[in-house]
Amino acid sequence: MPIYEYRCAACGKRASLYYQTFSAAAQATPACPHCSSTDLARLVSRVAVMKSEESRIEDLADPSSFGDLDENDPKSVARWARKMGSAMGEDLGEDFNAMVEQMEAGEMPADEAPGGEGLDEGL
Repeated sequence: MPIYEYRCAACGKRASLYYQTFSAAAQATPACPHCSSTDLARLVSRVAVMKSEESRIEDLADPSSFGDLDENDPKSVARWARKMGSAMGEDLGEDFNAMVEQMEAGEMPADEAPGGEGLDEGL
């Protein structure tokens, strides 16, 4: 089922229109669902690309992904952590989200691992 996105020249709003087939989309005269104008410009839609887990892990190991990371800036680390978390394609849990939110607020999380041991102990 093709989905086409348009921007209306009359009202300036964006609209997504669904068609049952590609031929139906080609023959249709789209109209804005907000103002009914037919003066629509078709937009380029975003595309989702599926990657294997192996490919996602290779991307995470790429040194260029660390280019704008400043390990002394909690907000920079938070941006990197969000990027890496979304690249994994999984929900990393409330502890991860709480840690990232703390860094976004400008604080580095405590060096405590579950169970009360410091992260550096045992290394």
